[in-house]
Amino acid sequence: MERDYPLERVRNFGIIAHIDAGKTTTSERVLFYTGAQHSIGEVHEGATTTDWMEQERERGITITAAAITCFWAPSYLTDADRLKKESKTRFNVIDTPGHIDFTVEVKRSLRVLDGAVVVFDGVAGVEPQSETNWRYAEEAQVPRICFINKLDRTGASFERSYASILNRLSKKAVRMQIPIGEEDKHDGVIDLLTMKAYYFEGNMGMTVVPKEIPENLKADAEKYRGELVERIVENDEGLMTAYLEGKEISLPALKETMRKAVIANKIFPVLTGSALKNKGVQLVLDAVVDYLPSPLDIPPVKGINPNNGEEVLRHASDAEPFSALAFKLQADPFVGQLTFFRVYSGTIESGTYIYNSTTGNKERLGRIVRLQANDREEVKKVFAGEIAAAVGLKEAKTSHTFSDEANPIILDQITFPEPVISLRIEPKTKADQEKMGMALKRLSDEDPTFRIKSDTETGETVIMGMGELHLEIIVDRMKREFGVEANVGKPQVAYKETITAEAEVENKYIKQTGGKGQYGHVKLKIKPLPKYDPEEKVPKNAHREEGFEFIDAIKGGVIPQEFIPAVEKGVKEAMDRGILAGYKMVDISCELNFGSYHDVDSSEIAYKIAASQAFQEAARRAKPVILEPIMKVEVVVPEKFMGDITGNLSGKRGQIEAMEDRNELKVVRAQVPLSEMFGYVTNLRSMTEGRGSSTMEFDHYAIVPTNVATTIIEQRTGGKA
Repeated sequence: MERDYPLERVRNFGIIAHIDAGKTTTSERVLFYTGAQHSIGEVHEGATTTDWMEQERERGITITAAAITCFWAPSYLTDADRLKKESKTRFNVIDTPGHIDFTVEVKRSLRVLDGAVVVFDGVAGVEPQSETNWRYAEEAQVPRICFINKLDRTGASFERSYASILNRLSKKAVRMQIPIGEEDKHDGVIDLLTMKAYYFEGNMGMTVVPKEIPENLKADAEKYRGELVERIVENDEGLMTAYLEGKEISLPALKETMRKAVIANKIFPVLTGSALKNKGVQLVLDAVVDYLPSPLDIPPVKGINPNNGEEVLRHASDAEPFSALAFKLQADPFVGQLTFFRVYSGTIESGTYIYNSTTGNKERLGRIVRLQANDREEVKKVFAGEIAAAVGLKEAKTSHTFSDEANPIILDQITFPEPVISLRIEPKTKADQEKMGMALKRLSDEDPTFRIKSDTETGETVIMGMGELHLEIIVDRMKREFGVEANVGKPQVAYKETITAEAEVENKYIKQTGGKGQYGHVKLKIKPLPKYDPEEKVPKNAHREEGFEFIDAIKGGVIPQEFIPAVEKGVKEAMDRGILAGYKMVDISCELNFGSYHDVDSSEIAYKIAASQAFQEAARRAKPVILEPIMKVEVVVPEKFMGDITGNLSGKRGQIEAMEDRNELKVVRAQVPLSEMFGYVTNLRSMTEGRGSSTMEFDHYAIVPTNVATTIIEQRTGGKA
C-alpha cells in the first residue's frame, strides 16, 4: 500500500486561541470549504462538528481537542486545477480548547503539530490565554500564522488588535492583509503581497473574488506593502541587494523567502477577516499551504536509545525505522479506548504488533482510524508525518513512545502543569463505589492534569485539576459516560510546602526484637532547590526530577550501594506529607553524605524509615513555608466600576499589574491568590450590574503570608498548629 499524499503536501497544524475568539467557528469553516462537510454547524446552535461532546454543546465551549483530516487546493488556482489531486494538500487539523482549565489539550497538541493558526478576537486583541498558548508554541518552536477574527463585531479594530500582538506577543508579527471596512462595514480583505482586494460571494462566501483595491485604501495598502516587503527581504541577502537597488522583487521570490522565514520563526504573518460572516478563511488556508511547514521542513525529532542512553535522530521518511508519540487518550463510546499518535518516521500497519519503547512491551495493533472529530475512518496503514488513532491499546499512556523494536527510541516526554485545585468525592451507593474507581482511572489516563489520590487519614478520595470548571466537567462525565452518582465537597486550593533554609540531621533507626533486628543510619543535608531547568547539567551522583534532587555523596561505602535507593524512597515518601499542614513538599535538594550499616541487621526498610525520620526533622529546622497558587486575572468592566474592582482585588491580596482601555471598557490585569477567587464571577456580576467579565489562569506558586499560613495550618490540623 502506497502513501496517497507526498510528505511535502501534508500540513499538521492546530487552531489555538483564547476562549470565545472564534476558533471552533473557524474550524467549521475549514471543514465546509475543504468539502469535509456539507453544512456549517454553529457554536451558538450547539451543532458543531469539532465540539461533539454533550458538555461542549451545552456550554458552547471546546473541552477536548478534536482531530480532523481534510484536503485543500489553494483558492488562487483555476477551478480546473483545483479539482486535480496533485493540487491538493492534506490537512491534519486539531481544534483545541481556549479555556484555561483545559490548557493540557493545547500543550500536548502543540507537541505533535508542525504549525499553528492563532485566532484573535478583533475587539479584544491579545487575551490571557492567547499569551499562554503563544508561550506553549514558543516552547515547542511551532511556526504560526495569526488570524484577527470577528472584524464584523461592534468595536472591532484590526490596527488595535495588531498592535496588541506586537506589544504583548512578538515584534516579529507583520501585516499580510488589511481589512476592507470594519464592524458592519466589513466587506473583505486586501492582500498586500498580490495587491488585490478579495471579496467572498455565493453560498456561505464559498467563491473568492479578486478585484481592484478600493481607491480610499490604495495609499494604506502601498505603505503597508512596503513594510511587508522590507521584512521579507531582510531574510535573504540577494533579495535585499536587489531591493536596495530599487528592483521589483517577483511574487514567487517573495513567497519563497517568506515561507523560509515563517518556518524559521522569524516572521509571523497576520491575516484578518470574520469566520462567522464567511470572510477571509479561505485565504488563511492558502497561507497554511504556502507558509506553514510540511513534515519535511521541520528538524528531525530527537530521542534516546533506551539500550545505551545515546541520542538518536529520526527524519520524516517512510524509509526510516518506525517512531511515533502517543499524545492523547480518549474513551470512545463505540470502539473503546482510542490512542492518538503522531508518526515521526517509518510506517505501521493494522493487524501487526506495536512496540512500546517506554514500557518495553508489545501490543497487538488491531485497528487504526483517522478521525473526523467523533467520526472514524478506518485505515490499513499510517505513514511518516501523519496523525491517527489506535483502537484498543491497553497499556499505552500519554507521552509513551512507539518504535521499531530493533531500533528503539524514546522521544521527549510532554510535561504537564500541576493541578491547583482539589475536591473530595464519594460515591452515593455501594454500586457506585466499584464503578467510581474505574471511571476515575479512565478519566485520569485521558487527562494528565487530572489526578486522584486517597487521603490516608480519612480514607476519602480527593480529585485534583486545573480549575472549578475542569472538575465540574469530570464529575459530569462520570455521571453521563460511566453512570456514577457522587457526592462532591467544596473545591480546595492545592497548597504545597517547601523550605527556605539549609539543615543537616543525623538519624539512627535501631530495633532489637530478639532475632534479626533492624539497623539504618543516615545523615542528610537538605537545602532549597532553585527552579528546575531541564537543560541544566545535573551532577553525576545526583538524581533529579521536577521539584526534587537527590545527591548520593556516600564515600568509602559506609552505606552499601543497594540501600541508597531505599534512602531516596524514604525521603520521597516523607515529602508527600509536609510537616506544617501535610501538603506535598517541593523544590528540595537532599544530600546523603554519611551513615553506617550493620552486617546482619541492616535492611531496606530500616534505611527507608531512618531517612524518612531524618528528613522530617531536617525539614522542621529548615524554616518550612506553605506555597499557594497565584492566578493571572484579567477583568473587563465599564469605567464607572473601575474603582470598585481595583479595591476589591486589592482586598483579596491581589497585586494590580496593569490597566488599559479596550473601546469603552477598562481592562484590569492583576495577580491574585487562588484561595481568594472562589465564586468571583458571581461577585463580579453583582458588583457591575452583570456587565463585567473576567478570565483567570494559573501563573506561579508563592509563599503564603504568615497570618494566612497560621489559618491554613489550624484548619488542616484541627487547631494543633
